[in-house]
Amino acid sequence: MERKNAWKKYSQSDIADMNECCALYRDFLDNGKTERECVKTILEAAKAKGYIDLKEVVASNKKLVPGDKVYNVCMDKTVVLFNIGTENIEKGLNILGAHIDSPRLDVKQNPLYEKDDFAYFDTHYYGGIKKYQWVALPLALHGVIVRKDGTVVEVSIGEKEEDPVFFISDLLIHLAADQLEKKASKVIEGENLDVIIGSALLQDEDKEAVKKGVMKLLNEQYNIEEEDFISAEIEVVPAGKAREAGIDRSMIMSYGQDDRVCAFTSLKAMLDVDDVKKTTCCLLTDKEEIGSVGATGMQSKFFENSLAELMNAMGQFNELALRRCLASSSMLSSDVNAEYDPLF
Repeated sequence: MERKNAWKKYSQSDIADMNECCALYRDFLDNGKTERECVKTILEAAKAKGYIDLKEVVASNKKLVPGDKVYNVCMDKTVVLFNIGTENIEKGLNILGAHIDSPRLDVKQNPLYEKDDFAYFDTHYYGGIKKYQWVALPLALHGVIVRKDGTVVEVSIGEKEEDPVFFISDLLIHLAADQLEKKASKVIEGENLDVIIGSALLQDEDKEAVKKGVMKLLNEQYNIEEEDFISAEIEVVPAGKAREAGIDRSMIMSYGQDDRVCAFTSLKAMLDVDDVKKTTCCLLTDKEEIGSVGATGMQSKFFENSLAELMNAMGQFNELALRRCLASSSMLSSDVNAEYDPLF
């Protein structure tokens, strides 16, 4: 199927609308570099449009009616929104679906080690990545650390201009003859994607002086100890903001557009609609990059449980009604697709 280049049919009004939408999209990318950050950004936008927490509805025994808008969150990493329509919900939903996780590096649960007077974070890659693309690149740390006392610390280092960044080293070109003989899949091994965290020696220490210096800084800045990494979830992502690309600003270059471009547009479509006949739903999920597994992936029962709670709050739940609703629903499940690569 051949499609005409969209630039050939856009009016000046279309271009103005597009530029406004793209500015919002770049903000979405900047504020949502992890699933948790995406959900936080999504909820801020949803609440501004009058959406309320389904859990609060259930706790208060509030009855939901057409026109009500609710959301439900799973472990701060997956979110579903419903806009209740006037039509009987057994006739199904109109669903928009996308995923908000992206390929990245995950910091392991016992990550900090020292070697040759450098401190590193041990990592594991998440999702499909070209490993050689992650070396010699400014990286940022995003995530949460749960301290031993149960308090949660949010971490974001590497995005502000005054922040330090992190990196994975690569060989100098004149030392890389053997490396360049390898296949692209083997140029950088997955086990070598360890992030360099620091190199300054803590002067009053003889052993692991760099590692101890790093922990001293982390303790001063975040009040954490090394054991706290066991209950941490820290993601390593490219540092920097989404940027307009091309002298004509006709493109956007950013980390995470798979699949936050679909998540953003689905969310915007959902929030732009007020009164609906058929109940609308926007489902933005985690874990797609590794097979939609786990409690926050689409193989979980989160969506069906959320729908059951919604129908119950409407006074319309029974097992048959839920099955009829699911069977009668339509879903646009979106993910990125490379339309064309001019160099290949």
